[in-house]
Amino acid sequence: MVWVLGVIVRYCVLLPLRLTLAFIGISLFVIGTTLVGQLPRSSLKNLLSEVVHLTCCRICVRALSGTIHYHNRQYRPQKGGICVANHTSPIDVLILTTDGCYTMVGQVHGGLMGIIQRAMVKACPHVWFERSEMKDRHLVIKRLKEHIAHKKELPILIFPEGTCINNTSVMMFKKGSFEIGGTIHPVAIKYNPQFGDAFWNSSKYNMVSYLLRVMTSWAIVCDVWYMPPMTREEGEDAVQFANRVKSAIAVQGGLTELPWDGGLKRAKVKDTFKEEQQKNYSKMIVGNGSLESELD
Repeated sequence: MVWVLGVIVRYCVLLPLRLTLAFIGISLFVIGTTLVGQLPRSSLKNLLSEVVHLTCCRICVRALSGTIHYHNRQYRPQKGGICVANHTSPIDVLILTTDGCYTMVGQVHGGLMGIIQRAMVKACPHVWFERSEMKDRHLVIKRLKEHIAHKKELPILIFPEGTCINNTSVMMFKKGSFEIGGTIHPVAIKYNPQFGDAFWNSSKYNMVSYLLRVMTSWAIVCDVWYMPPMTREEGEDAVQFANRVKSAIAVQGGLTELPWDGGLKRAKVKDTFKEEQQKNYSKMIVGNGSLESELD
């Protein structure tokens, strides 16, 4: 009976209220960014853009019954820097933008997400790219370098894993974000699954069905840890720097650190990766055999 009562409350009371709030937030966001986008580039436009982003993102977080605990706010990403965070869900952006504005970098989406992305870029110089087009990747790197060269620009928000991970682990960080220089501001995000599962399995759910699942949960509860800024050390390459940042985020968020590429959940494992694992396994077998021979 308690379970049935919970279903009635979530679907018949909370869901209609949340859908109303989400509709208001998204509508105001699209209209606000479109209007702000008509203004010439100036400090006034930047101020209005920040107000629209903050206000509408906070409304949308309320639509999810979001309860967010921010830690170490003295380390919030600064202008001209690069904010990198582990990635669990598209609502990671809402969670972070509720406490500050960022320039977004990410993959172009269709549907509802695509409408929002096109509206956002009118008011703020976000960078969207097609993951399948290598030419766009070079353009992104160029845009990022130009962006961090201006210390008055909003910090760039990047999710180096490149895909959503299930809130238990941090997987391989792509090195591209760590090759462009500048100061890295790590952020760890950890959701409490007791109240609702925030993980988006994009191969199983589209955006609308995912949001419906989230909106029919009790709440979205998460912790956000801002961490001290990090810079690339002398003699450290981009891969080593990325792994160092990833390790710091995993430790702070209480997540398991894994070396695998998160994209493997959709793509076939490369033959070179298979061969490397086979070689490591062979060395282990040969080593054990040698040891047993010595013992005999």
